[in-house]
Amino acid sequence: MTQDRRAELQRNLDEVNARVDAACAAAHRPRTDVHILAVTKSFPASDIDVLAELGCTDVGENRDQEAREKKEQVKAGLRWHMIGQVQRKKAKQIAGWADLVEAVDRPELADALQLGAQGVEKNLDILMQISLDPIGTQNRGGVDRSQVSALAEHILTLSHLTLTGVMAVAPVGSDPSAAFELLAGAHERLLRVAPQAQMVSAGMSADLEAAIMHGATQVRIGGALLGNRPLLT
Repeated sequence: MTQDRRAELQRNLDEVNARVDAACAAAHRPRTDVHILAVTKSFPASDIDVLAELGCTDVGENRDQEAREKKEQVKAGLRWHMIGQVQRKKAKQIAGWADLVEAVDRPELADALQLGAQGVEKNLDILMQISLDPIGTQNRGGVDRSQVSALAEHILTLSHLTLTGVMAVAPVGSDPSAAFELLAGAHERLLRVAPQAQMVSAGMSADLEAAIMHGATQVRIGGALLGNRPLLT
């Protein structure tokens, strides 16, 4: 880790924090309402160590093996998020390293994570992924907004899972503000079934302002924080 890289990460984090500060002010929300998740997929463990020193507490990964290897290398005690689509066959491994799984969108996946969490004797926080795609399309995954309550009721029966909120990705080419308004409506419906599920994970480097305007409590920041992803070899 060079001093240049450390300075770059500090500079990027300062800029992201400034954007979040401004977005919270525009939305008339306290700055403490919104948390930054550092999306560290494809970046080395050394970057994660520096981000931890700079005050980041949560990191997001989307590949099981890569995340497991990094967690063994990283010195700091962080909260690890699985942010990608989860295959049921990988549920046990993911339950072993993840503290929170952000993309639960069907009962079968919840059941697999329940078994995985039981196997490693831990409680696993999860977010329900909500589809913001036009009706009849599922480009980004997620449960249909009409099925939010039904899926929540199923998850609430599982002893080793804690439903902590919702997550979503704005459809490519869409108006993110309109998409996140749909998410806010889905979250309201969820809260009637699971009032403890207060977390809203929405917004990335390009659209964090729109997400915060519509209630995001966590923004997932990759490129604006860490730069362009390294080429995979």
